Amino acid sequence: MPVTVVRFNLVEPGATPVSLQARYRAAVEMAAYADEHGITTVQTEEHHGAENNWLPSPFSFAGTVFGATRNIAVTVSAIIGPLHDPLRLAEEIAVLDLLSGGRLVTVAGIGYRPEEYALFDVEWKRRGRLQDELLETLLKAWTGEEFTWRGRTVRVTPRPYTQPHPLLLVGGSSKAAARRAARLGLPFFPSAHLPELEAYYKERLVEYGTEGWTMMPAARTPLLHIAEDPDRSWAAYGRHFLHEARTYASWQSGDIRSAVKSAATTVDELRAEGVYQILTPDECLTQGLDSLVLHPLAGGMPLEEGWRSLTLFAERVLPRLGD
Repeated sequence: MPVTVVRFNLVEPGATPVSLQARYRAAVEMAAYADEHGITTVQTEEHHGAENNWLPSPFSFAGTVFGATRNIAVTVSAIIGPLHDPLRLAEEIAVLDLLSGGRLVTVAGIGYRPEEYALFDVEWKRRGRLQDELLETLLKAWTGEEFTWRGRTVRVTPRPYTQPHPLLLVGGSSKAAARRAARLGLPFFPSAHLPELEAYYKERLVEYGTEGWTMMPAARTPLLHIAEDPDRSWAAYGRHFLHEARTYASWQSGDIRSAVKSAATTVDELRAEGVYQILTPDECLTQGLDSLVLHPLAGGMPLEEGWRSLTLFAERVLPRLGD
């Protein structure tokens, strides 16, 4: 059975507070609907200062989703680790882990936008050292014991529900990220299908004498939208996918590797490229994908169209996945 994911980043170009409130409310209701129909994961992420209102507070969103659901996991992929206060983040994740009964998955990356570091007055050149400090502090904090942090003795409470600690992965597409994960004995989440980086991570596990595993995107991980008539949907809504694709492309430099990186500049190019796909329910079932990642509100998609996509997926794809 493939893993089933519903992704939300709450993007809405030109949003008003009223329209954005409706989008946030719809996303939580969609998460509850997904949970009722057996979808396994909600995925969300963190970006700051984006003109299109990209979600900056994934843990607040995750907490609201947990309050509306009973079984579905929430993967935050990824937080920008160096922008967070380590002690405060340890508390935040511990509380969410307790509230959800262990359903929170956190992927910690270092980001790729200097503008976000400037917004919070965090030095871009120190991001590697800050990420090391963050991860080391989280692991110490979640023991519930006293430890030394920046020259003083501290203790973080409460202890999380999940032992020895909530699921924490190190994300990235660099050897530095793989080394960091291996040194700390944390699982590694490459940002794209990078078998050579997985092999490097495993070599470093042996070198450091630690244990870990890799959660890597498959070679094909398109973002999906389900529709009865893909041609009509591309014509009507393709601009929303293109907006998101162009936003990502404008943020990512040439050395950034991502499972959803697109070079398209038009809707037709985007459709041909295959990073975003609009499929009928029957077409979705024939893709042979390891992960089905539905993106119902991509790029400011109208709420009613997002609901149509999610409903088709839940009613006409999910029940047939085991056939």
